[in-house]
Amino acid sequence: MVSKKQLLLPFFSLLSTPLMATTFDDLAKLPPSDIQVIDCRSSNHYNGWPEGTNNQGGHYPGAINFDSDWLSTLRPPHLEHLLQDKGVEFNKSTYLYCEQEKANVLSEQLNSIGIKNISVLSQKIGDYEGNIERLPNFKQLVSPEWLQQVINGESALYAPEKGFKVVEVAWGPPTKYLAAHIPGALYLNTNNIESEPWWNRVDDKKLKDVIKDLGIRFDTTVVLYGRDNTAAARAASILMYAGVEDVRLLNGGWKSWVNAGYITEPMLNTATAKVDFGRPIPSRSDLIIDVPEAKNILADPEHKSLVSIRSWDEYTGKTSGYRYIKPMGRITGSKWGHAGSDAYHLEHFRNPDDTMISADIIEAFWKHWGIEKTQQVSFYCGTGWRAAEVFFYAHVMGWDNISVFDGGWFEWSGDPANPTSTGETGPKKR
Repeated sequence: MVSKKQLLLPFFSLLSTPLMATTFDDLAKLPPSDIQVIDCRSSNHYNGWPEGTNNQGGHYPGAINFDSDWLSTLRPPHLEHLLQDKGVEFNKSTYLYCEQEKANVLSEQLNSIGIKNISVLSQKIGDYEGNIERLPNFKQLVSPEWLQQVINGESALYAPEKGFKVVEVAWGPPTKYLAAHIPGALYLNTNNIESEPWWNRVDDKKLKDVIKDLGIRFDTTVVLYGRDNTAAARAASILMYAGVEDVRLLNGGWKSWVNAGYITEPMLNTATAKVDFGRPIPSRSDLIIDVPEAKNILADPEHKSLVSIRSWDEYTGKTSGYRYIKPMGRITGSKWGHAGSDAYHLEHFRNPDDTMISADIIEAFWKHWGIEKTQQVSFYCGTGWRAAEVFFYAHVMGWDNISVFDGGWFEWSGDPANPTSTGETGPKKR
């Protein structure tokens, strides 16, 4: 299996001339203004996971995350566009920090598109004694390196305390799972946790049986991933609703495991024993809401937000997004929380390697629409998958009063009495 780092080796061999970048060794002595700092490490380290033997993770305040490994998938026009999306300015003095080889590659690429005044920071974040920013719940969004350590029984930071289960989640039979999956992973078909007609969560008795079959107690650490991580996030939101205390999502899903070059295995795994969950289901009913609660949120837009995680074309009514959903438009009074190009993509929330984008980018476009951390916020999409992934990111970001509106556009639009809107719109000015 070829890793991204291996793919970048040809770049390293071309670096026969001295780099344009200079070396800067003290984060504490960075100029106070008119500069930009780019954290070119993995988003996992940027979010808060320590790197290597460092004793702390996170990032320098205000740093922009741009993982140098992404360059292996980007051509120059896409590189420039992505840099602009991340907030990189071409005329500012730029400071990079990541391992030297990665910094060299990124420095060369930035220089080639017109960013000239570049310095590479040699000091490690783990050695910096100043203020460091990290996501409040970064431990719930895990790296393939961490998961590999846990599976192998090695010493891992923030390791499961009372056993763990790894679960691959997808819709339908386990066709791809049977060919290759993460070692030891169980399989969860989303048909077992959702039911027709609206594809809402199954009733609590059925959910209890599904969780029991997976061998999960309320204090089991559950690590979820998918070929499409929206499926895994959907399961995560439902397990959290049930009352599992430690639900984690593999950042970047299956793709991140493969890119890391770790081994996979074929065939089906099943739980060795069915166990009692150990507490009532649901124990966190506030994490998934239904139509009455959604209406309650809409009635108080100053303090509450019902947030549409759907493409702009879905939100404005150009398409329903799904072949099985006929009505087009949005829930009247809902706010646009961004999503992606269509009902099956979530580019606005993902980096090129499918990991979560920086929290400051997410919060910036939510703030533009009047979506605030201090509010009661519920996310919806068509049937809950995209909303669940964004819900989980908000949870990792430390947003507390959040939920998924289970019925979403499908159930809401299925009742003609519920108000809907179409057409171009924008955030209301305060």
